[in-house]
Amino acid sequence: MTAAGNKDSEDLAEFGYSQTLDRSIGKFASFAAGISYISILTGTFQLFYFGFAFGGPAYWWSWPMVFVGQLMVALCFAELAGRYPVAGSVYNWSKRLGSATTSWLAGWVMFTASVVTLTAVVLAYQITLPQIWSGFQLVGDGTGDTDFAVSAVIWGAILILFTTLVNAFGVKLMSRINSAGVFIELVAAVLLVVLLAVNIVNPPSVIVDTQGLGSDSSLGYLGAFLVASLASAYVMYGFDTASSLGEETVDPRRTAPKAILRAVIASFVIGGLILLFAILAAPNLGDPALGTSAGGLQLIVLQALGTNLGKVFLVCIVVAVTVCALAVHTAGIRLMFAMARDNALPGGARLARIDPRRKTPVVPAVLIGVVAILILVVNIGEPKIFTAVTSVAVIMIYLAYLLVTAPMLRKRLRGEWPEPGGSTGYFSLGRFGLPVNILAVVWGAAMALNLAWPRSEVYGEGALAWIAFIFIGAIVVIGLAWYLAKGRHQVGTLPEHMAKQFALDPTIPPATESFPEGSQA
Repeated sequence: MTAAGNKDSEDLAEFGYSQTLDRSIGKFASFAAGISYISILTGTFQLFYFGFAFGGPAYWWSWPMVFVGQLMVALCFAELAGRYPVAGSVYNWSKRLGSATTSWLAGWVMFTASVVTLTAVVLAYQITLPQIWSGFQLVGDGTGDTDFAVSAVIWGAILILFTTLVNAFGVKLMSRINSAGVFIELVAAVLLVVLLAVNIVNPPSVIVDTQGLGSDSSLGYLGAFLVASLASAYVMYGFDTASSLGEETVDPRRTAPKAILRAVIASFVIGGLILLFAILAAPNLGDPALGTSAGGLQLIVLQALGTNLGKVFLVCIVVAVTVCALAVHTAGIRLMFAMARDNALPGGARLARIDPRRKTPVVPAVLIGVVAILILVVNIGEPKIFTAVTSVAVIMIYLAYLLVTAPMLRKRLRGEWPEPGGSTGYFSLGRFGLPVNILAVVWGAAMALNLAWPRSEVYGEGALAWIAFIFIGAIVVIGLAWYLAKGRHQVGTLPEHMAKQFALDPTIPPATESFPEGSQA
């Protein structure tokens, strides 16, 4: 191990953990992990049709709105990443900021959200593949009520099998595939911006065109815009992945904060330009197909650039979806490992076991893959599978982020953050910390409520309209029931993952210890 690697391992020992994962991720790979989770091409192409259907061309303004809100969260996370470069970022951050119950809940919600997010991401294959070649529509011709959903589940299961195998093989293979995929995605995204820009046919004024949408709502266009904003909210999250791989990153205290912010800003700039120039290059903004999953942004690319060139970019989108799913799966594994290492999950010792040859937790990789496929199968006959699964995933991520930013704000107000005598020389918000933190909390709470609101156009009719509250409520209740009844009595770093000095003398407290139960909200 290099001198830098030894220093990073010593830093990790300060938190009570031994170096068991393979520390081989460099600066670009760290950035790639964050940006592949966000995935510019996956997100913009996956839900453009939804945003356009409910908001028209003016839905574009939700993109900068979501960016500003998520940037506030990312700034808070960047500050945390420099101080706590530990796997399972959200879980371990919350452990240092809030109570034991708060941190466990943050980890549990983020973990389950990662599994649901993986399910949502892999469904994107179905939106793009049939537009490359009709033979990729595996069930029917795409016009049947469940043709889309059944074909999407099959493609999704195939992709999940791939990400499971790659993650089980080791972080080096994952990192290489992810970095190569991100490079292809970034090059394709920049070229797409340029080509759409030279094919503009509409005046800039069209981005304030609401197309009369929202006229039947008591809130007018605002009501329609809030629904359409889901399309942008789905894209800009997951930037904490760069820090979740902190134990596998060289010099994570400096690398991770920069990777988080670069990922968010790059996604905003490139993704925003793709959406803007696509709207301006659309031959017919009145085409109803733009608001359907069979058309959307993919259709604009094919119309504006021509079938052959357009399909080249659609292939690049498939690459982007693949590495996005890989990054989401990887983040879920690291979070499960981090909680299991603290014996905070049932079967913790088995889940936290590191394969001695591959230096990666194999059981979480397989378990997450199996559960994600089961979620797909359960929803196989539901036509609204895509928006329902996507929405629930996004809401859970926002709630998990709130379980970090809210305790962080409380500590700021008490004058306990940044911690006196803590790490210096790393990323800090300084005097801007309090207003940024306040905005992050307000934004997260408001957007989570907006996304969870029981709208039939998003979730369907009847009980399905309340699926966000039902599913998330069940996840929280079941999780907390186990934790309060049994889990909290067994939480503690497993001996095989404990740093040597603490294993030899358990009376020595780690340098950064979580607060005792009940001491913080």
